[in-house]
Amino acid sequence: MREILREIGMIARALDSISNIEFKEYDLTKGQYLYLVRICENPGIIQEKVAEMIKVDRTTAARAIKKLEMNGFIEKKEDEYNKKIKRLFPTEKGNQVYPFIKRENDYSNMVAQEGFSEEDTETIYNLLHRVRKNIEKDWEFVKKGNKRNY
Repeated sequence: MREILREIGMIARALDSISNIEFKEYDLTKGQYLYLVRICENPGIIQEKVAEMIKVDRTTAARAIKKLEMNGFIEKKEDEYNKKIKRLFPTEKGNQVYPFIKRENDYSNMVAQEGFSEEDTETIYNLLHRVRKNIEKDWEFVKKGNKRNY
């Protein structure tokens, strides 16, 4: 069996490292750009949904979101119907940084797909999508406090 998850992990860590270095000048560190992108693309999203999209636990998401708020990239607003719900919105500063993050993502995608045909790219995307769906089942299972049986 091929160790595809090692390859996926190395790719993810390399890209995360690049992004953390390049976004440092914007005071975005330790993967905070991931959260900012989701919030910019989904204004009014709740913190739990952001955590689910990024596949992190609530505590990790809360820490990153708090830092983004403290650094002026996002703001929390009360839901108009349920005051307990805090919705996340990008600030002007967050919206100004978003296009740079998007350009970096587009560039990284272009580099990653270099030398691949459109059909190759579609195949890789579909296969990785299936891998993610398979892993999500275990992620949900373990997140609920269960143990996997290996």
